[in-house]
Amino acid sequence: MGVVHNRVYFDWFEVGRTELCRRAGISYKEIEESGYFLVVVEARCRYRRALNYDDLFRLKVSLKELSPRKLVFAYEIFSPDGTTLHATGETVHVVTDNNLRLASLPQPIYQKLTPFVS
Repeated sequence: MGVVHNRVYFDWFEVGRTELCRRAGISYKEIEESGYFLVVVEARCRYRRALNYDDLFRLKVSLKELSPRKLVFAYEIFSPDGTTLHATGETVHVVTDNNLRLASLPQPIYQKLTPFVS
């Protein structure tokens, strides 16, 4: 068929939010080594225009909402020139400890993410 499978968009979203965290000066590894996890509790994608295998695209990721216990990331996939919107998406994450009990982000991590809320 040549069209990118719908599941792949969520992989791209994951790569994008990982990069946003890196730009904030933290990594998922650092969060997990601190004993915390960002568990996906909701994920959605709206497919607007198909992408074919090997198509180039631009992924825009923003931190839509941030609280000590919850993060919401928003995603937009555009053509390289920004004229065509291919997909939009959102993931909701809760913060848990090693036992998957609800927890709060450590203050230093929370402070690094705060400037990225839009």
